[in-house]
Amino acid sequence: MTLYEDLKWRGLIKDISDPEIEKKLNEEKITFYWGTDPTADSLHLGHYSSLVTAKRLAKAGHHPILLVGGATGLIGDPRPTAEREIIDKEVLNNNLKGISTQVDKIFEGNATIVNNYDWFKGYEFLDFLRDVGKYINVNYMLDKDIIRRRLETGITYAEFSYTLIQGYDFLRLFEDYNCILQAEGSDQWGNITTGIDLIRKITGKVAYGFTMPLVLDKSGKKFGKSEGNALWLDKNKTSSYQLYQYLINTDDSLVIKYLKIFTFLSKEEIEKLEKSNQEEPEKRLAHQALAKEIITDLHGEEEYLHAKELSNVLFTEEFTNLTSKDIQEIFTNQEIIMIKSNNLVDLLLELKAAKSKREAREFISNGAIKINGQKNTDLDYLLEEKDFLDNTYIIIKRGKKNYYIGKKDNS
Repeated sequence: MTLYEDLKWRGLIKDISDPEIEKKLNEEKITFYWGTDPTADSLHLGHYSSLVTAKRLAKAGHHPILLVGGATGLIGDPRPTAEREIIDKEVLNNNLKGISTQVDKIFEGNATIVNNYDWFKGYEFLDFLRDVGKYINVNYMLDKDIIRRRLETGITYAEFSYTLIQGYDFLRLFEDYNCILQAEGSDQWGNITTGIDLIRKITGKVAYGFTMPLVLDKSGKKFGKSEGNALWLDKNKTSSYQLYQYLINTDDSLVIKYLKIFTFLSKEEIEKLEKSNQEEPEKRLAHQALAKEIITDLHGEEEYLHAKELSNVLFTEEFTNLTSKDIQEIFTNQEIIMIKSNNLVDLLLELKAAKSKREAREFISNGAIKINGQKNTDLDYLLEEKDFLDNTYIIIKRGKKNYYIGKKDNS
């Protein structure tokens, strides 16, 4: 397949500004850009879907520019429901550094990274209105989908002007870097076309744009901070283990779609996994491939292997070699209780694994209690130093799936 055919097969093209894009992508080597505002100090899985598309173009020989919006981030693009909160400049600059570092790593230093604050910081307001504002009709702006949807509830002038600012970004990149294509998520279509129109009216030349469909989770929500379902690309915010758990549990109806969007596996490889997903779903080969490809691309093979190893721990109950960090990752949603008791019966009460001493004794006698994966039926058992993993944590399991985590006070 050609590059364009591959993008279409993967479902990565929603809108195009001009059919000529197919020829540009297949037969020429062009400069293109994708941009994001630094609303957090890390990108998330929703951004990654676009970044992978940008990497596909880069692998085909096109040059990527990644724009981080130090200027547009001060305003915030219009949301469908309400205005974004204004970000403090110090926080925004910290976010900008974090995202720039992330993008540079993902592209292995082969992308040009720009900040639109660099060309806006000294731009006088009246000059901007004369140079840019006079070329864009208000009726044209009102017809933009995201603006039209906000008219009933109200939209501030700051948000209203966002499309002009992003349009000017495209113009600057066109003039300064010969960037002729913008590729964004489908919610940015109105901003892309503003840039294309500005370039045409001011330079008399043609620029291009295409959008990618927004990637949705199984509940139909896009990935992101505002939706409360962000899976961060920073492993200190979303660990490789947490990312692995999400991906390995991807809904069967979405896993092949995600493989097309998020991975560089070939059509033949994905179709083979699709067949496996249909005929032998219990093997979860497609899910394993999804987790492996994404985590390895983001954090490296070692992180992937460690995440996979941790994911098996609850099945094997081999807790002995876990570090404190491992335990915190595996039981990230579990209450961790600082313990004082050294008697097993009292410990079960303290960890809320039993409601009374009588119930605690019954659990122990019936063999329902395990300490760090080992069954214990001793009613008089006293905890020893060896029971604390990494000299800090103890893992109590009651029955088949109830876990309770205790932490020793090492102060």
